[in-house]
Order: sequence, then C-alpha cells, then structure tokens
Amino acid sequence: MSVDTRPATAEDTPQRLRRERSFRRSGSGDFSKPTLAGLIMRYALMILVMLLVIGPFVWQLSTSFKGPLDDLYIFPPNIIPVDPTLENYSKVTDIVPVYTYAWHSLLVAVGQVLSNVILSVFAGYALALMKFRGKFVVLGILLSTMLLPGEVTITANLLTINSLGLANTLWGVYLPGAISAMNALLIATACRMIPKDVIDAATVDGATTWQRIRHIVWPNVRGMASVVAIFTFIGAWDDYLWPLMVLTDPANYTLTVGMAYLNGNFSPDPRMIAAGTMVALIPIIVLFSVMQRFFFNGVQEGAVKG
Repeated sequence: MSVDTRPATAEDTPQRLRRERSFRRSGSGDFSKPTLAGLIMRYALMILVMLLVIGPFVWQLSTSFKGPLDDLYIFPPNIIPVDPTLENYSKVTDIVPVYTYAWHSLLVAVGQVLSNVILSVFAGYALALMKFRGKFVVLGILLSTMLLPGEVTITANLLTINSLGLANTLWGVYLPGAISAMNALLIATACRMIPKDVIDAATVDGATTWQRIRHIVWPNVRGMASVVAIFTFIGAWDDYLWPLMVLTDPANYTLTVGMAYLNGNFSPDPRMIAAGTMVALIPIIVLFSVMQRFFFNGVQEGAVKG
C-alpha cells in the first residue's frame, strides 16, 4: 500500500477540509453504526433471547397466580390469569414448612459464601503472590479437579460425610462446598493483576502477611470476591442432588428438597408447583438486585488502594 508523502500545499488544504467535513456529515466514520437491516436483526435476536430466557419465568409466575378456572394447557398460553388468586401460595405453606426449609437453605448458602470468599482469598494470595515448592503441582491438582464432574466424586464425598458422623445434618450438606477450586483460581487470577512492586514495597516496610492481604490484596480482589459470593450462593441455594443424598429426615430438608413434595403424589397441581418455584426464587432475585453493582463494576477494579 502506497502512502502519499507529499507535503500539503495551500491548494490542497480547502479540498481536504471539505472532504473531511463531508465524511463526518455522512457518518461514514462511525463504523459501529449499524444499517437498517443490521438494526432489525439485532432487535430480533434480542427479542428471541428474551423469550427463551425470560419466557419460562414469566409463564411460571403467571401460573402461580392462576385459579381453578384458568386453563393451563391452552395455546397460546394466557399470561394474565383469568381467575387470579393468592391461594396457591397459602397452600404451599400448608403442605410444606417453607420457612423452615428456607432457613436451612439460607444457613447452608451463607456458610458456603463466607468460607468460599475467605478461603479463596487466602488460597488465591498464596497461589499468585507467594513462592513455595510444589506450587505448579498444586495448580495442576486444582485444575485437574475441575475436569471431573460432580457426579464422579459424590460417592466419595458421601462416604466421607458418613464416616465423620455428619449424615442427615446441615453440616454434611455444607462441608463439601466450603471451598471450590474454581473460586480459588478466580481470586488467584485477580491477585496476579496487583503490581508485584507494591507487594515488595509493603514487605520491605515490614507489613505482615495479614496486613498485605487486608490493605493491598482485598481492595483489589473484592470485585471478584463478589462474583464468587453470588455464584456460590446461587449454587448452594439451588443444589438438589447432594442434600437429597445426605438428608434423610424431612425435618432437616433444604428448600429445594422440600419443594419436591409439591411434585409428588400428594400435590400434583402445577399451580402449586409454580408457586413453590417462585418462593424458592425470591431470595436469589433479592440477592442479585442488591449485589448487581458489585457484580458488574467490581470485576473491573484495577486500582491499587492502600
């Protein structure tokens, strides 16, 4: 490609200015501006994704408010109930001790959030900013555990919980999820973004390991820690298979296991199943509404704060 290296003359300047003004007026310089066909395609794809993602939630929410006069199996379905009622929610609490089960799920979820955040910060600091023998071996082991699906290790976890005497307890539900290799590696990735000179300067000034973690590491990884907290809470709250295997006494059930009663022989009504689903979904919606600022903005925190 040849480049015009001739110096600009007085005759070329007005013509060049006119071309630049015409280029800016035509909008040809805005390469991100879509054409009409591209704009229509974008909105069509956005509407399709919204229907696929939000559609089931809206249908479940509508079903939870439908009364006996509403036909649940017509097509297209009625989003607005013809016979709206709140009786489905009251029936759910009559059949299943929803608040007790929700409290059990909350205890397990909050416990796993706290332990995952704290232990992941310590592990991430060690993996990213400390030097020790066998460091790459530890990283390899952590990465290899992520390749195995949970169903592979669930039998070993169950045998371990039984040998510890924690079967049929909430401690048995909590313990396998107390720390995750994925969360430790995520925090380690965030720790690697901290300039090493800052850590070295703090060490020279006499800062202890705890002081370095508290005043340097934590302000820089708390965005990633909020992501860890949100996904850990959602995973613990929605977990069904592991609590079902550990817990045998209905008095100790978590909410997801307790909601299985609604789909049993005692209550096959889809309206009540939808109401129970909404009850289980409310805490996740509240959590994400409160934490979304940290979720979207905190990940990009990069400034070192003293």
